Amino acid sequence: MFLSTAGTSKLNECRSSWHSGWWLVKIGLWIALSLVAFLVPSQIIHIYGEIAHFGAGVFLLVQLVSIISFITWLNDCCHSEKNAERCHIHVMLFAASAYVICIVGIILMYIWYVPDPSCLINIFFITLTLILLQLMTSVSLHPKVNAGFLTPGLMGLYVLFLCWCAIRSEPVEQRCNRKAEASDGKDWLTIISFVVALLSIVIATFSTGIDSQSFQFRKKDTPTEDGVPYGYGFFHFVFATGAMYFAMLLIGWNTHHTIKKWTIDVGWTSAWVRIVNEWLAVCVYSKYLKANKVGMRPILSYHYDN
Repeated sequence: MFLSTAGTSKLNECRSSWHSGWWLVKIGLWIALSLVAFLVPSQIIHIYGEIAHFGAGVFLLVQLVSIISFITWLNDCCHSEKNAERCHIHVMLFAASAYVICIVGIILMYIWYVPDPSCLINIFFITLTLILLQLMTSVSLHPKVNAGFLTPGLMGLYVLFLCWCAIRSEPVEQRCNRKAEASDGKDWLTIISFVVALLSIVIATFSTGIDSQSFQFRKKDTPTEDGVPYGYGFFHFVFATGAMYFAMLLIGWNTHHTIKKWTIDVGWTSAWVRIVNEWLAVCVYSKYLKANKVGMRPILSYHYDN
């Protein structure tokens, strides 16, 4: 779908109708490809697994850029002259709530995942998350940036979530992860986590795929009336990388070691992928704020239609 729709610019093109129609043909093609996957040699599946490592990393990066762009767009919208007075109280409440949740979350992670002082890796992850939250707040409040408390608060929730996911991905054998030891892998919580992960990936893929303008490196001309509303090729590219990311959740990022039954995204490789994604999120956020506020050319351009 990516190869067949990339570069589509007009609604009246045949490729545009192929993207939004021809459902019987595409369903038949999907069924055929699903059956072929069981018939091809295992070496082909292994090659796809190696490619999926790279594609899943690309999906995390694309999702990260989309989240940062949305947060900064929301902050700019709330602080605009049109909405500043009306949204002033709401911004304060959202920012305060975000910081309270971050602090409470960090305290709970210390309680749950640091049962004794020998859990140095968890202490390192949680403490560094707290430092990164302070760093983002300092950058946002710098006189040359002056982005307020809302963006670092929302980004703090995101990096806190990544830190929690990283610690949850640690192997169950680790005595510092007593929450995982206390739970039965076959309980309803595992099933709910699987369903939530699936829904979140689908929602993130849809929202990121149609926001291709977030990743423009230069502004385009004013779109024409018969122009496509979003990049069709980019939409399918994001879905392909999202499928690779979900494959990594199911089989583990380290494909050379079999994960236990009834576990999702467990292993030190998965944990470090989350932590590196957290660090990268802070770096991209700080770089974006400086580029967007100090007067440099923005790295991204984010647009929303009314």
